[in-house]
Amino acid sequence: MVETAQVPGRRTLSFKSYDEILADARAMNSQPTRHLGNWSLGQICEHLAKAIEYEVDGAPFTLPWYLRTVGPWLKKRIITRPMKPGFKLPKSAAEYLPVNTDAAVGIERLEKAVALYLQSPTLKPHAIFGPMTREEYDQLNFRHAEMHLSFVVPE
Repeated sequence: MVETAQVPGRRTLSFKSYDEILADARAMNSQPTRHLGNWSLGQICEHLAKAIEYEVDGAPFTLPWYLRTVGPWLKKRIITRPMKPGFKLPKSAAEYLPVNTDAAVGIERLEKAVALYLQSPTLKPHAIFGPMTREEYDQLNFRHAEMHLSFVVPE
């Protein structure tokens, strides 16, 4: 198990749209890559898709009270700065972890999740941060994708 907070050689990414996220995932799938973390490109895309689906449908789990208490206070910091890797999800959020997924399958799920999100007139509160605007969710999704996709590097 790689300690992801300490991984050197990650890519520096800065997404400003969902099209950029999807283009990066497709580009990484179209060439030989190395995975510097614990997850494959397919697993990363599935995980990102789940996060976006939860914004539309609501998370199927409840996080511990202490995370929900501090979450709203940390929201602005999390969505405006690069995310730091190495956060360990609590056991109650195990469903959020990816299964072993082929890259093409993970990318397709991410594409569908993005389309669902963009078409949804309303969004559910975030499991940690509580109610969020679409603009806040966009920034969170961009930072989340930057962090995870940075672990996939061309060979």
